[in-house]
Amino acid sequence: MVESLLLALGVASGFIGMGWLALSMSQHWQQVRDTSLPPAKLLRALAAVALLTSLFLCLWVDHPSIAVLVWVMVISASAFLVAMLLAWRPRWLKPLVSWAH
Repeated sequence: MVESLLLALGVASGFIGMGWLALSMSQHWQQVRDTSLPPAKLLRALAAVALLTSLFLCLWVDHPSIAVLVWVMVISASAFLVAMLLAWRPRWLKPLVSWAH
């Protein structure tokens, strides 16, 4: 039960990290927030922290050889999902940056 919760948190952290990484680019930021410039450095730093958190959660749950594979699959699926959301429903990513100016 605890392992499942930690893995779910790792998946959520991976998705949030990839979302922040995408939103650090001005074109994607404008799709979501309709303002000119994103806080790019802050978003990239937060994305790095979120992706590393996802890695550490995966490592906590499984043996390192499996955990790295799971993490790579998580960030790949997250990147695909963020790309599809940016293509079809970019406003759905707005909760990721609702705190930003």
